[in-house]
Amino acid sequence: MAEAQETETLPIGTQPTQSGTQTGAQVKTNGIEVLETREWLDSLDYVLSHGGPERAGRLLQHLALHARREAGINLPFSATTPYQNTIPSRQQPPFPGSQEMERRIKSLVRWNAMAMVVRANKIQEGIGGHISTFASAATLYEVAFNHFFQASTESGDRDIVYFQGHAAPGIYARAYLEGRIPKEKLENFRRELKPGGGLSSYPHPWLMPEFWEFPTVSMGLGPIQAIYHARFIKYLENRGLKTSTGGKVWAFMGDGEMDEPESLGSITLASRERLDNLIFVVNCNL
Repeated sequence: MAEAQETETLPIGTQPTQSGTQTGAQVKTNGIEVLETREWLDSLDYVLSHGGPERAGRLLQHLALHARREAGINLPFSATTPYQNTIPSRQQPPFPGSQEMERRIKSLVRWNAMAMVVRANKIQEGIGGHISTFASAATLYEVAFNHFFQASTESGDRDIVYFQGHAAPGIYARAYLEGRIPKEKLENFRRELKPGGGLSSYPHPWLMPEFWEFPTVSMGLGPIQAIYHARFIKYLENRGLKTSTGGKVWAFMGDGEMDEPESLGSITLASRERLDNLIFVVNCNL
């Protein structure tokens, strides 16, 4: 037998909401707030267009200070901020290349990396391969390879790159497309002793001296090596032992890797020495 259901009758002038009910006065007040907010935003847009970002920033600082002094209003603190590009869209130059072509290449590299790791684990169970690391960092690497990394010049100077160790499958997959690694080696990922040779698990210059320059695993080795490498380059340049040609030291790492003591143990050295030739690229995929 069905039970009678009670219905709630709202007073005249109220409206249902997710958190309860709103009176007509509350609806009217909220409408005024929306209008006031729009006027403030329009005013800020006017300041931005006529005074620029610096003037708008000073104005916001004065407003926050006034609110704190006159009414004791403290702006809520949040350690988490919405994503914001550090370069305003109006200052971004046109993309220097074919986005369609580069996206196609990136997709091929990412697919080959995944296929190589999955195939290796089917042949030998539990062999691993950290497949998600490169999958999330593929765009970072492709943009760097195509538009940022500088090859060796006539003076011998070039960029130095410390690759994130767990992203090695993606670097192998790209080298395969470039014709630098044969198919047989991809089939022997993490099985270097197989006939025809294979590929080491991580960047390993002792096992693969013609491919890798710097070991970056265990995690944390890459960042601290990059810091001291960049410092030594500055040391040579500042004493006239090496000509400065703008070469950079790149360190690719993961956000979890930043918890390792080695990753940030010497980060203050980079700031004290003003190592403007050092670039950290952190892949946040956790």
